[in-house]
Amino acid sequence: MKHNSTENPLNYPIVALDFSTTQEIKNFLLLFKDEPLYVKVGMELYYQNGPEIVKWMKACGHRIFLDLKLHDIPNTVYRAMKGLAGLDVDLINVHAAGGTSMMQAALEGVNEGTPNGSNPPKLIAVTQLTSTTEDKMQSEQLIEHSLKDSVLHYAKLTMDAGLDGVVCSALEAKDILQVTRPNFMCVTPGIRLSGGASGDQKRIATPEFARLNGASNIVVGRPITLANDPVQVYHQIKDQWNGAMKNDVN
Repeated sequence: MKHNSTENPLNYPIVALDFSTTQEIKNFLLLFKDEPLYVKVGMELYYQNGPEIVKWMKACGHRIFLDLKLHDIPNTVYRAMKGLAGLDVDLINVHAAGGTSMMQAALEGVNEGTPNGSNPPKLIAVTQLTSTTEDKMQSEQLIEHSLKDSVLHYAKLTMDAGLDGVVCSALEAKDILQVTRPNFMCVTPGIRLSGGASGDQKRIATPEFARLNGASNIVVGRPITLANDPVQVYHQIKDQWNGAMKNDVN
């Protein structure tokens, strides 16, 4: 059954579907009955199930963030994005480390591949993964600047390339908005409820902190998908996210 909703998609936490099989996805989504979700399809799910799982979820009325983090030579990314744009997803991404030419090629591919009469997906770029610490970045990527400076640098490159925003931690969102432009998207993974396990995420934040610090969207996976009651935890996070939004406005 296709869902219909007029609710602003910013009000939805993006649920990272950390599953590998179609059946696991269907079992999870059945818990939400007729409620539309905004979901993230990442590498694990897409590489093992392909575009059909995306088409099925879109037919059910769910919004989709296709999180494949493309990072290759510009021509390869252009051609890949041109094909992916035909899936009618809402949000898609690349790695900012691929550089300006690659990001511009991605944007060209998205625009050319979007079917006539459809809106192109928003295109964003990953700055530094939320599992990365400053020590690891400096020792393994040989970046001598601070992690914050690296994230801000990638954000400005992304803006200059014409993309819609970045993936970053909620800790950096406010600073990014000061060096980019109004409505520049800051999509923030690493969201945890207060006292929740961090797992392999290092730069984490609560839903309230994320919104008050300028995040445009939050991405939440294991706190929901591994919960004893995923629906209850989803609504708890959604309520906190929306409550923080109201506090920010007022």
